[in-house]
Amino acid sequence: MSLPTLDDLDGVKGAKVLARLDLNVPVKDGEIMDATRIDAALPTLRWLLDRAGVVAACSHLGKAKGEPDPTCSLEPVAAALGEALGRPVQFVADCLDDEASGAAPGTLLLLENLRFYPGEKANDPEFARRLAAPYNLYVNDAFGTAHRAHASVVGVPALYGTGRKAAGFLMGTEVTALDRVVKDPEQPFVAVVGGAKVSTKTAPLEALVKKVSSLLIGGGMANTFFLAKGLEVGRSLVEDDMVETARDVLTAAAERGVDVVLPDDVVVTDSIDDPRHVDVVNPDAVPSDRMIVDLGPQTRNTYSRTLSTARTVFWNGPMGVFEVDRFAAGTLAVAEALAASSAFSVVGGGESVMAIRRAGVVDSIDHVSTGGGASLQFITGDGMPALVALEA
Repeated sequence: MSLPTLDDLDGVKGAKVLARLDLNVPVKDGEIMDATRIDAALPTLRWLLDRAGVVAACSHLGKAKGEPDPTCSLEPVAAALGEALGRPVQFVADCLDDEASGAAPGTLLLLENLRFYPGEKANDPEFARRLAAPYNLYVNDAFGTAHRAHASVVGVPALYGTGRKAAGFLMGTEVTALDRVVKDPEQPFVAVVGGAKVSTKTAPLEALVKKVSSLLIGGGMANTFFLAKGLEVGRSLVEDDMVETARDVLTAAAERGVDVVLPDDVVVTDSIDDPRHVDVVNPDAVPSDRMIVDLGPQTRNTYSRTLSTARTVFWNGPMGVFEVDRFAAGTLAVAEALAASSAFSVVGGGESVMAIRRAGVVDSIDHVSTGGGASLQFITGDGMPALVALEA
């Protein structure tokens, strides 16, 4: 995929630039709990601020539903962004207000949450026109929203021609890393897929079995695969309506000679919040009053050995209820094995990223994606609305 880059922009000097960033960071009581996405946006912002006249950053935050919501305001992010850059950031309380026209050269604006307007998620042409109107150039560095057909990533870039729109540094890095996984992965290519539900990852699973040599499955979704193989899983989280889909994935994998690896042993408990009984059992021996919450020690070793011989690895989703320390061993074992591997490694998805941070191995991963859902859609090869809009 060949996206226009910042160097492809015409007339940057003195221009007014609208920069779509992903500043959707966790905020609690006005404090930023994780600044990863702010930090990821800094290289593009610094490049623009060194060259352009006025830069207006825009983003969404939280689950705003088309109207102002104080709990989803980007105002706290303005302070954190200014601190990270070492320069003032002017917060604009309405994303459609034109503060750029009267701003002094070198000004950085942060517009209020785009999703305070219903036109953002609806990709409303009038909303896009009003948002874009004050700005000469457009830059998209929000990979985390690249799979959404929203106004700020699809409708707005449609208003800018060649030389007037570009991908930022983060967007380019994400696409380059994921292209390497999708287009020509070095074999053995191992995918590790976890999380709660098969239903949220059906298309990626179907795409991955066409590319990988091994597919390691964990988390709640493994329970649905156990059901598909005729095993009982007690009180474990399952999706009964996805059992047939799981069977289809297993069949497609078998036809291609792909090894789908399910846990050999599992950790079961009577309660996640207040466990009285925690045991390790085989998947065909899960008691009816217990639930599966993690990989067992034998499976941890099996998955680690498979990762040690891989040349390419893509990981999305935890292997168990890893937010509970007692049930985090499987997820942390995958993180540590991936870090020790010589494979080209890509980790996508909030919980997987949290796991590698918790394991202290972030620096040993080749690419940590800022977009869980976006990275999964990229893997399917179905196209990303925001990327298509930049190329048009």
